[in-house]
Amino acid sequence: MFTSPGYLAFNIGSIEIHWYGIIMSVAILIGLFTVLIIRKYFFKEITVDSIFDITFILIVFGIIFARLYYVILDFPYFAKNILEIPAVWNGGISIQGAILGGIVAGYVYAKTNNINFFKYADLFSFGLIIGQSVGRWGNFFNSEAFGLPTSLPWKLYIPYLSRPEEYKNFEFFHPAFLYESLLNIVVFIMLFFMLTKFTKRKDGVIFFSYIILYSIVRILVESIRLDSVLNVAGLHIAHITAGIFIIFGILGLIFVNSNKKTETL
Repeated sequence: MFTSPGYLAFNIGSIEIHWYGIIMSVAILIGLFTVLIIRKYFFKEITVDSIFDITFILIVFGIIFARLYYVILDFPYFAKNILEIPAVWNGGISIQGAILGGIVAGYVYAKTNNINFFKYADLFSFGLIIGQSVGRWGNFFNSEAFGLPTSLPWKLYIPYLSRPEEYKNFEFFHPAFLYESLLNIVVFIMLFFMLTKFTKRKDGVIFFSYIILYSIVRILVESIRLDSVLNVAGLHIAHITAGIFIIFGILGLIFVNSNKKTETL
């Protein structure tokens, strides 16, 4: 059984340090470390300095887009609570929004600096998926990203105030955040297999495969989640976004594999 200790880690004077922020920071550091390790053995032509430059840009725009995406989906609430919009430490960021922000920022950076977007995207895909796996544990401390009620041994206790109205009488739920965290590790292993075994792949194949594989994971996990922000025609908005990402990934794979200008490793 999982029971969250709460969102507050400790105080420094009057400043509250939240577990969510700590977990996000750790996720970013582990993601960066992963990128540096993968780069050392498989992307030696990419400089360490460029990795740090791009990482900073991805963090800034990733957080901005992740929060904006979430705010837009829950606009009626934030329209009445404007001061809460920047409070990302309380949770409420979307990894799908972060991915979109990272793609936009990374592409602009690549075009501005005349570097191979797809090669860098392949490399950063490893850091992203590992960072997502670690970052999901922030949901644990915020009692969010949970699924249907369950009595399984790994059930997650959700405080009364965090439960959906129709499930107030249930105490234990599927730890959907944990399922996604573990499945993200599986995606990392699959991408690493592609990296080491498919020696003739084109630049961009790993990146678009990451987009497709993670979106499949999100669809599977989202199917049991109860705390999704917005539903459209009976579907969670995350399902719709994941479906769009899958189409984007498939088209991307077709493009890089048919485009003679993309490099082959």
